[in-house]
Amino acid sequence: MSPHVTFVVRSRDNAPTGLVAAVGHTRDLLPEEIGTAVHATTVTETMASLIKDLGVQTSDVQLALVKCPLLTSAKLGAIRAAGKDPLTSDTYESMALSRYASAIGIASALSELANETDVASALTTKQAWSAKASCSSGAELEDNHIFVLATDPSVDASNARLRAASRPMNDAIDAEAVLSLLAQIKHAKGRVLQVFAKAEADPSGTIHGSRHTMNTDSDIHSTRHARAAVGGLLAGLTGDTQLYVSGGAEGQGAPGGGSLCVVYEVA
Repeated sequence: MSPHVTFVVRSRDNAPTGLVAAVGHTRDLLPEEIGTAVHATTVTETMASLIKDLGVQTSDVQLALVKCPLLTSAKLGAIRAAGKDPLTSDTYESMALSRYASAIGIASALSELANETDVASALTTKQAWSAKASCSSGAELEDNHIFVLATDPSVDASNARLRAASRPMNDAIDAEAVLSLLAQIKHAKGRVLQVFAKAEADPSGTIHGSRHTMNTDSDIHSTRHARAAVGGLLAGLTGDTQLYVSGGAEGQGAPGGGSLCVVYEVA
């Protein structure tokens, strides 16, 4: 809601803070791989490597941010020139497919998929999701850039200066999820540093049983509606407009909801 930058930097002398982070990237994806099981698997493999390097358990991970590629007109042409069929001819739809594949890759790495569900079937049924994933797509890259934020298991929780708490929102007006995290922070006498959230227009077309018009507005795309609604909710509850709210939450929290992570500091 307000222009800002959030820097994640190493502590002075690498002194433990309570949080650890890692960055990495997958190999470049072929145009025809974007949004497929291959896409998801490359994210899973890179996530697993980052988690291992951090020396944490999957349960310690609080947030997994991914910037993923999308299909451009040039990529669509390359796919057809190779005699293959793209998943979609709509570049905007390819953004959603890419986000979902990345989210499923994260869910697989964090063991959030049901035991009988593999990546391929999760992409087909579109019922699976990750509580910790935050994915956005862009035309400026060919690979997936991944940032992982986790609780440092080597630091006693009561002594950690920097902490993160996460919980998915069930829908765009799920104040209860936000308030539960803020209550946790208040109990620790902490101060909110940043909120990371995903938002989407509920694909069912309703919120709490009432119809919404985000999916049918011809003037403003639904992702912008959703970001405004969730951004307003979060700003009102936290008293801070410098938030990160990303649209397009396919596989990032339950349908119509979105992942939510709050980073805070305890004096």
